[in-house]
Amino acid sequence: MSEKIIEFENVSFVYDTDEEEQAEPKPALTDINLEIEKGEFVAVLGHNGSGKSTLAKLCNAIFEPTSGKVTVKGIVADSEEKADEIRRIVGMVFQNPDNQIVATIVEDDVAFGPENLGVEPKEIRRRVDEALKSVNMYEFRHREPHKLSGGQKQRVAIAGVIAMQTECIVLDEPTAMLDPMGRAEVMQTVKRLNKEMGITVVLVTHFMDEAVQADRVIVMDSGRIVMNGKPREIFSRVDALRSHGLDVPQSTELCHRLGIKEGVLSVDECVDELARLLGGAR
Repeated sequence: MSEKIIEFENVSFVYDTDEEEQAEPKPALTDINLEIEKGEFVAVLGHNGSGKSTLAKLCNAIFEPTSGKVTVKGIVADSEEKADEIRRIVGMVFQNPDNQIVATIVEDDVAFGPENLGVEPKEIRRRVDEALKSVNMYEFRHREPHKLSGGQKQRVAIAGVIAMQTECIVLDEPTAMLDPMGRAEVMQTVKRLNKEMGITVVLVTHFMDEAVQADRVIVMDSGRIVMNGKPREIFSRVDALRSHGLDVPQSTELCHRLGIKEGVLSVDECVDELARLLGGAR
């Protein structure tokens, strides 16, 4: 039987506004119901202002819901004390890696989280080494973070979460500020942590080619979940995605325009389908 790690029950969230403002504040999230299972890799899509980053921050108890309930492994996120417990289970990686780095040496930065949890020094040393190895950054452990590339910095940030031994990592557009090589580095790391270490991943992204790599895709619009399913199921609904202000992977778009097959996710699948139709070898 699958185990739920994060559960949203009728969750709505409204940002605090200036009391002098007359207009009724618009909810950032409205009546969200969602379950994320242990070991799952979930991608969250949506245009700017759709509520996806708000959803991410609720997973990590950075925010508490205005109404409804967020539960993380049986802990209800309704107080600062419980938020501390939740952050030991769910770690967060943000968009700008420079905003997450707190130390002048890579291994010291990765050790920062465990130190704040009161972990003994010998155990911290073990965790830091293992975390850096898991993101292929061990050889950079004595380097200064500001001398690393964007992708390397983001992998250091991920290592810092791993060193805290969280069971789930929420990544809020972690590749938005990276070049294609940095994006590929981070995605390879995220997939390996999910598949090899069993870490639950919630990835907020606006890159369709990242979302197709997930087990499940959630599409948000105007603070609501409007689509929820397997990548092939979601990306076969090209017109529906467009109606919510989203594109689809280029291979999916090509096959859709040619009217040959819906739900194609990769270049290889597109090539295979074209070869089949043309009756020739790939």
